[in-house]
Amino acid sequence: MLSAARTALRSRTILTRGLAARAASVHTLPSLPYAYDALEPHICEEIMKLHHTKHHQTYVNGLNAAEEAYAKTDDIKAKINLQNALKFNGGGHINHSLFWKNLSPTSEHGGKLGDGPLKDEIVIAFGSIDEFKKKFNAATAAIQGSGWGWLGWNSSTQQLEIVTTANQDPLLSHIPIIGIDIWEHAFYIQYKNVKPDYLNAIWNVVNFEEAEQRLLAAAKK
Repeated sequence: MLSAARTALRSRTILTRGLAARAASVHTLPSLPYAYDALEPHICEEIMKLHHTKHHQTYVNGLNAAEEAYAKTDDIKAKINLQNALKFNGGGHINHSLFWKNLSPTSEHGGKLGDGPLKDEIVIAFGSIDEFKKKFNAATAAIQGSGWGWLGWNSSTQQLEIVTTANQDPLLSHIPIIGIDIWEHAFYIQYKNVKPDYLNAIWNVVNFEEAEQRLLAAAKK
């Protein structure tokens, strides 16, 4: 009886771990809401294909692998060692999933910021749209190595602020409204090492309509 009980318990444990591992491996690469060449000439087709199908897919694969490994082990040290992989790949997946929606072809109002709550809040926080872009580009270009530039909503002050994060760290201190990838794979093929040219160009395809919807949602929290 004891042997049978142990066998049953072992089977249940294996089944639970298997289900947990399968449940962890559910992250998938989101489809782009536009064609790979839709952001040209500001972001070329080659960059978009590599960025989406190679780089973002790698983060998805890494996140699924890290979550599966985490679910399979009961060793505390092993779980701690997996934290960096979860943060890096999880952040990469979160950031890029937001980034794709952050962009829109010029033919679909990309780069156009009309009158409304987002424009009003930007002017309140930075004085003007041009001044906002200038400050945002300066802060983002100053990132040493790789990272992200953000326009985030500070829930405490109820105001928009410019924030940067390193590597693939997700923005946790603010609610992200606009995020710009400043990793070299986001621009190097087209803009080489001239970050300011990339940062100036990308405003032509920023989806301000999506950003405004995020702002409205954030302001309600």
